[in-house]
Amino acid sequence: PNEPTHREAQMSTTKKKTFIRPGKVVLLLAGRQAGHKAVIVRAFMDGTKERQFGHALVAGVERAPRKVNRSMSKKKIEKRVKVKPFLKYVNLQHVMPTRYTVDMNVKKIVPKDIKSKDKQVAAKKDLKKLFEERYLNGEKASAGTNWFFQKLRF
Repeated sequence: PNEPTHREAQMSTTKKKTFIRPGKVVLLLAGRQAGHKAVIVRAFMDGTKERQFGHALVAGVERAPRKVNRSMSKKKIEKRVKVKPFLKYVNLQHVMPTRYTVDMNVKKIVPKDIKSKDKQVAAKKDLKKLFEERYLNGEKASAGTNWFFQKLRF
């Protein structure tokens, strides 16, 4: 009588498929960056010693770049393209995945541990450089990358 049904037995043996993987664009739902877009750098589905819940390291855009066109001077373009990135650990409960993925290799830029402030600052500078360069060369970018740099209107 207490035997699991066929469906329950099948569900317990199958692995959970996750769509939260590096490169996926997500929206943050809580905290200081709520409503901002971010890219998953690393996902920890089962948690770690410090954070014993499912979480992810995300890199996002705190201040999005502004529109640029050809008639603008180089100086003006440089000013408008500036991006302010952020790097943060986020609980997976406070993340909403989107259908978009980006083709930027953010994982290479961000070191495995960002506990020290020096590593965080260096990683943010590298992210800023990558995001700005990617925004300027946007014609060849994927739809997800183009959407990532647009300000979220809600």
